[in-house]
Amino acid sequence: MNISRKKYWAFFFGTSGGLLAGVGLSQGGFLFTLLALAFLWASKGFPTAGCLWGGGATLFSHRWLLALHPLTWLGIPEWLSLPIAVLIWLSCGMFGALLVGCWCFLGNTSFFNKTAQPSIQQQFLVAFALALIWALIEVCLTKSPMFWVGLSVSFLPQDRWLVGLARWIGAGGVVTVQLLMGWWLWQLGVAKVRGDLFLRLLAWGSFVVLLIHFLGWQLISNDQFSSTKRIALWQTNIPTREKFTTLQLKRLPESIQEALEQAEKLNSDFLVAPEGTMQAGQTLASPSPIPFLTGGFRWIDSKQRSALLVFREGETKFKEVIDKYRLVPLGEWLPSLPGITPKGLSFVGGLEPGKASRLLRWNGPPVGVAICYELSDGNALAKATMRGAEWILSIANLDPYPLSLQKQFIALAQLRSIELARDVITVANTGPTSLVLSSGEFISLIPPFKNDVASIDVHLSNKISGYARWKELPLITSLIITLFAISRLKKTIDN
Repeated sequence: MNISRKKYWAFFFGTSGGLLAGVGLSQGGFLFTLLALAFLWASKGFPTAGCLWGGGATLFSHRWLLALHPLTWLGIPEWLSLPIAVLIWLSCGMFGALLVGCWCFLGNTSFFNKTAQPSIQQQFLVAFALALIWALIEVCLTKSPMFWVGLSVSFLPQDRWLVGLARWIGAGGVVTVQLLMGWWLWQLGVAKVRGDLFLRLLAWGSFVVLLIHFLGWQLISNDQFSSTKRIALWQTNIPTREKFTTLQLKRLPESIQEALEQAEKLNSDFLVAPEGTMQAGQTLASPSPIPFLTGGFRWIDSKQRSALLVFREGETKFKEVIDKYRLVPLGEWLPSLPGITPKGLSFVGGLEPGKASRLLRWNGPPVGVAICYELSDGNALAKATMRGAEWILSIANLDPYPLSLQKQFIALAQLRSIELARDVITVANTGPTSLVLSSGEFISLIPPFKNDVASIDVHLSNKISGYARWKELPLITSLIITLFAISRLKKTIDN
């Protein structure tokens, strides 16, 4: 095949693969993602085609960013609102395109391309190294200010058995397996066209796919728990654009008391409310009948923080607290722009990040806390479980975003539950409000966009998963060994 025709097909695979990946990332369609990854490998030879793949996948999967418009509630003029929302969306797409393009460029360097006709074993070694590099970059992105919905959640909720491997190798390990499965499909297509190795590749690949599914199923099917707690969850259904209106601020103290009383009637051990429910300095109208964990704001050293506040039974002021440490770009920490954004693109003003530790010790069971998109950082929550967290709590404010973001948020909760062998509670203002079992099974408790209180038994566990113990060390070690093997192979070929 001549170079121009190869380029044509690479661009076709890059464009169509990016769209398929976008569907998989936003809807959880693992078959779409698997085919998209095969197309990614087919387009890898041309970094520009890789850019099309990455840009298409990001723009489609992150299209919920357009729901930021209108931004007038942040002090932005109406005429500027839509251009800013579109610019944020396009910037994410460009970032995704750049990342995938650079990955393809790296894969085409002389280090990874040693011979004109490498053996299938040599190709696998290179593919393994590139998959590990992608996986580790994706893990690094979860610690950045970006809310990055990566490949690791794209097989959920349909294929929990494969994602069960995360119990030992984490989200990065799952990404590595996903990319290698895509590489296998691509090699099957190449072998079919060439007429060689097809049956052997099909047999070995099918065996490995069945094996890893069996291993994943085994890892998530035998969890044991020390005890349970009855937890009430309050979905406030207060839209962000209405949260600070005079009417909502006036009704809030009464609404809190009603939710606490309803939770007590449900025989709950304590009540949890979403991110940003209470204002800075706000106290309860009367002593809390049960412990109350709620998102809210507080002042410390003349700086405001978003936090999870703990009100003990019989108290009106919070006692324990854990601050949000990953702030939302634009919404919480961008400085104000004179004449355009008087509040720094945040209705509550600029916020200060807290400490990185996600472990909250209080007079209830120790908990690993993720506020909003901190849920994407499995490494931080793994440290919390190593230090004693017996369950995971995720509180969020996902308004004004649509249901597509809620689906991605649920997938993140499923991944964290599997990774850490912990039940995960999610409580958001408009949803999702749910329980995710340690096996990744999702139980919706309150329909989206409804104000209600629900109660559920949450399992507590002291089990330490392989991922919580080792985190990304197996991936880093595997990459070093693989790069060393490729280097030795290259020397042998050169000689």
